[in-house]
Amino acid sequence: MEQLKTIGRELAMGSQGGFGQSKEFLDLVKSIGESRSKAEEDRIVLSEIDILKRKLLEPDVPKRKMKEYIIRLVYIEMLGHDASFGYIHAVKMTHDDNLLLKRTGYLAVTLFLDEDHDLIILIVNTIQKDLRSDNYLVVCAALNAVCRLINEETIPAVLPQVVDLLNHGKEAVRKKAIMALHRFHRKSPSSVSHLVSNFRRKLCDSDPGVMGATLCPLFDLISEDVASYKDLVSSFVGILKQVTERKLPKSYDYHQMPAPFIQIKLLKIMALLSSGDKSASEMMYMVLGDLFRKCDSSTNIGNAILYECIRCISCIIPSPKLLEDAAEAISKFLKSDSHNLKYMGIDGLGRLIKISSDIAEQHQLAVIDCLEDPDDTLKRKTFELLYKMTKSSNVEVIVDRMIDYMISINDNHYKTEIASRCVELAEQFAPSNQWFIQIMNKVFEHAGDLVNIKVAHNLMRLIAEGFGEDDDDADNKLRLSAVESYLQIISEPKLPSLFLQVDFVISWVLGEYGTADGKYSASYISGKLCDVADAYSSDETVKGYAVTALMKIYAFEIASWRKVDVLPECQSLIEELLASHSTDLQQRAYELQALLALDARAVESILPLDASCEDIEVDKDLSFLNGYIQQAIESGAQPYVSERERSGGMFETTDYHSQDHHEVTSHALRFEAYELPKPSVPSQASAALVPVPEPSYYSEPHQPISTSSSVSERESSEIKLRLDGVKQKWGRPSYQSSTSASSSTPPQAANGTSIRSDGGGVASSSSSKPRSSYESKKPEIDPEKQRLAASLFGGSSSSSRSDRKSSSGGHKPAKGTANKPATVPKENPIPVPDLLDFDEPTGTSDVAATDPFKELEGLMESSSQDGGGSTDVMGLYSTDASAPVKTTTSVDSLLSELSDSSRGTYHQSQTTKGPNSKEALEKDALVRQMGVNPTSQNPTLFKDLLG
Repeated sequence: MEQLKTIGRELAMGSQGGFGQSKEFLDLVKSIGESRSKAEEDRIVLSEIDILKRKLLEPDVPKRKMKEYIIRLVYIEMLGHDASFGYIHAVKMTHDDNLLLKRTGYLAVTLFLDEDHDLIILIVNTIQKDLRSDNYLVVCAALNAVCRLINEETIPAVLPQVVDLLNHGKEAVRKKAIMALHRFHRKSPSSVSHLVSNFRRKLCDSDPGVMGATLCPLFDLISEDVASYKDLVSSFVGILKQVTERKLPKSYDYHQMPAPFIQIKLLKIMALLSSGDKSASEMMYMVLGDLFRKCDSSTNIGNAILYECIRCISCIIPSPKLLEDAAEAISKFLKSDSHNLKYMGIDGLGRLIKISSDIAEQHQLAVIDCLEDPDDTLKRKTFELLYKMTKSSNVEVIVDRMIDYMISINDNHYKTEIASRCVELAEQFAPSNQWFIQIMNKVFEHAGDLVNIKVAHNLMRLIAEGFGEDDDDADNKLRLSAVESYLQIISEPKLPSLFLQVDFVISWVLGEYGTADGKYSASYISGKLCDVADAYSSDETVKGYAVTALMKIYAFEIASWRKVDVLPECQSLIEELLASHSTDLQQRAYELQALLALDARAVESILPLDASCEDIEVDKDLSFLNGYIQQAIESGAQPYVSERERSGGMFETTDYHSQDHHEVTSHALRFEAYELPKPSVPSQASAALVPVPEPSYYSEPHQPISTSSSVSERESSEIKLRLDGVKQKWGRPSYQSSTSASSSTPPQAANGTSIRSDGGGVASSSSSKPRSSYESKKPEIDPEKQRLAASLFGGSSSSSRSDRKSSSGGHKPAKGTANKPATVPKENPIPVPDLLDFDEPTGTSDVAATDPFKELEGLMESSSQDGGGSTDVMGLYSTDASAPVKTTTSVDSLLSELSDSSRGTYHQSQTTKGPNSKEALEKDALVRQMGVNPTSQNPTLFKDLLG
């Protein structure tokens, strides 16, 4: 009752115009509203920030005043200024027992903070408490905060309370609980995967608001898995039928349309469920027909439902009656004076044209009007429709209109899109290759570098391959037409501003086919190429294209036993490039100079005529050197020894990187400074020396380094990793047990730090005059429009986009590829690990605190007292006292095993740069206690041990 009185007093003060706020706050809002510039507004806000900082630091601020300060902070934050100094006060206000203050605090917190803010942890407990409150208004406020502030890590803290609220007595609480679960599903689908059945049950909730809220998560779930919800088609159809029959309360009506937003969401869901399903589509025919009849097309919301019906029909298998209803609705849209409705009509027409191409022909004049409309957005949508309508009979008209529109716009993004569509349509529906070349030249000229470079390569391939038939005369005419078109481009009085792709194609075509038919001399073509290079004197790429084209022209002349006359301008270009700073241009110039000095046979073998389509065979095994190698071996040269053989098969390791990555990195040069080997530290890392298979979910099995016969004997028996009593390096102090060592040990990263299993890491519309309908106000049709419509729609109506050719179809296959078997690349051998690879190991190990050299010292003393053989060094790293101890028979075997353990654990120990005098002394003492001469027993081993 006290809370209701407080709300009543606030509403009474709000009715007087103050909403319970002070005069200072009202003056702030008034002054900001009357500010004439952004600078003046910033000055007012900064002054207010200083005032609030002082007031918030005052002791014992009344709660009513604190609420006003929080609201003023919200206002400051909304204006784009930082109010983080007051965030903590908003968090504190969420803890208040007063309903009005609590809701104000929740409102401010949801506006101030994001889900990853540090202060979120302070309000999780408050949210949990408020979710269990008896006051449903408090519960609703907490659910609002849940939808905005709870992240993936804190979902489990509030999920049980939210699930319980699905059965709350208040419909507002149930609705907000559904919204919270929908939020959880979007943030972490796995956290609510077991609660999907709750959405199905709430679809039958007695309150339409709860049912409408359930449609949103169901739409997401159906989008992910349609087959699992096919059984709900009849339920959705029944709900939509009840809505259209106005069985919902009047409060859900909007502009006299019953629950329009629920209708739209249901139509979207039904379109997903009935896509390609004949039986499900038939269940929808009746309700969709009722919607077409009952929707009021005089309101925007009625038109929205009609548009959604058209979209739904385009997804399902419609009946002829539904197609007629959809075409009638589209006709109303296109005949409207509203640009928005015209846009909807064009979009709907583009969707239905995939089902029936005859629908577009019924509205051809309306499409032409939209194509000439000054509204740029409508015009672009119409071009999308024409793109979908394109076929062989109208491709020339449509592509020409697209190119004209591309020339008239300055938006590079949309110009790129138009250019790519022109290229695609020209490649698929080109009536002739000459037309295709002309269209490509126009696209290159007006779109330039916005065109993908692959388009230039496709054009050159088309010119090289010809018509794809054994008609050389037709191919030669095609190439001659291409040469003439490019010569016309560069022969204009003022060279046009070309782009890189155009220069590339021009240089290649003139170099390959400029003198092929004898119509143009080599001097004429070379002069034109020099003009191109001079026009782009600062562009090294264009110069490179020109020099390569000159090289081809001169090579073809020399191969034809004709005298080559190098023009003075070409000679000056070559001399200039010989002294160029660009090594690429220098090399091209020197190659051209050397080619001019060769004879005809050599030149013909270097640059054969019309060989651009010939396959280049790459011999990866270098078999052409077999004779040379055999001759060298017979002369006494040593045969090649592979890296695997050089390493003696000592290493057979794998890691969890891919084989290709390992193959690249293991053979690469390493530029890191080498470090001296460091002694290993007995730990889990030491125990890892015993070869055991790693868990299948983590990495592949690692094989040990074997240097002695004793190691091979140990490998023959089943050896398991013993971790009993080994202390963990990271995390809480604990000891591994034998049962958890292989199953519960978490995977670790390459640096030795453990990876948390919970996912955590380590620390326009332009104005135009209204148009009237075609029947009453446009009795006379422009003949020009009739001709344009006939060219666009006059083709055979039965053809559609399914008759498109593939972009590569119709081309002649590459020469020399007809009867050649496909070469199977040989499988690369498994690379041997680099012995000098000192990177972090891939295995998992922890570091313990014991010293292996001290244990070795005690081992040697005990062995000398016993007078028997040497104890197995590998047994040091096992904590199992009952494990059998193996013995060796010589110091050499002991040293060999010690070298094995030293090398095996080197990567797993923590190293520091530079020598360590203490470790050196310990190693020296170890050698003396062994009583052997290091240089006489195994000098290489002791170099590795002692650094």
